[in-house]
Amino acid sequence: MITAADAPYMARALTLARLGLFTTHPNPRVGCVIVREGAIVGEGFHERAGLAHAERVAIAQAQDACRGATAYVTLEPCCHTGRTPPCTEALLEAGVARVVAAMEDPDPRVQGRGIALLQANHIVVDVGLMRGEAERLNRGFISRVTRDRPFVVAKVAVSLDGRTALANGESQWITGPDARADVQRLRAQSSAILTGMGTIRGDDPRLSVHGGASRNPLRVVIASEPSLSAKARVIAEPGGVLLLTIAEGPGAAALRAAGVEVVAVGGRGHAVDLPAALSFLATRGVNDLLVEAGPRLVASLMNDHLIDELRVYMAPSLLGSGRGLADLRLASLNEQHRWRYDDVRRIGRDLRLILAPES
Repeated sequence: MITAADAPYMARALTLARLGLFTTHPNPRVGCVIVREGAIVGEGFHERAGLAHAERVAIAQAQDACRGATAYVTLEPCCHTGRTPPCTEALLEAGVARVVAAMEDPDPRVQGRGIALLQANHIVVDVGLMRGEAERLNRGFISRVTRDRPFVVAKVAVSLDGRTALANGESQWITGPDARADVQRLRAQSSAILTGMGTIRGDDPRLSVHGGASRNPLRVVIASEPSLSAKARVIAEPGGVLLLTIAEGPGAAALRAAGVEVVAVGGRGHAVDLPAALSFLATRGVNDLLVEAGPRLVASLMNDHLIDELRVYMAPSLLGSGRGLADLRLASLNEQHRWRYDDVRRIGRDLRLILAPES
């Protein structure tokens, strides 16, 4: 039975899990705290794929103090062998008496089996403490294993009159340095960044993480045909580049020679099949996908209901005529896309609006 005394330890486990925010892809972010007689005797978090899971790190720290202790873990312990052995096995061997898990693991290889195994071996298991926080921390992982696609965040910078660029395409910089730094953090915690050929041709972006990050996300370009220039700056940055196209064409060989992975995912008419593209990214272990694209691609994703979160950085400026946020081309107000505000705050001189689709 969960009581108020359990809350501080799960809160600590969630704090530990967030230490893996930028590094665990494609694995979930997990923290663990082991408590015996009211004192923390071991704690740990999962740092990156291939390294020990949070439970094993905490057990190694606690050692014999695990006997009769309670383990607080932000995700149901795994019961399958991947790159590392099952965490249920480690908990059983350590002799813990109780496990408190924030949420069940939605991975089909687990889905309650870890809990059932622990209970079958006479370990008390309580589930659901701070479930909401745990689910938000791993929303990308949950999306990938339950919907076969990443959690998609679309980021746009706009003026007060909703313009993302001048009529001539100039867009750097609409927002200030604090907002741009916030975007860098968002990039760093994403598995991949997606853009379209319009943005590549107009802005020639790098789509990399500045400021000494340990990794660059996978950069993904959507193009109806493999026409990406081998001289594009997105290719020159460290890390992988993936071009998703309708069908392979004569340009694919040159791009592969430049280090670009080219994959044909099919099309709908003259455009790339976006649901198929996201499904392919899920097979590549992409949990959190950040979209930094022009109004046509953003509109296409919206029309296919593929955007889970919209992040709008709004500058206190007016640009007049220019490019809008999404080229939706609606025939009536009945067709408008409705969103709800999840968070509104000031970032330096700008506003950051976080919105979710209205159910």
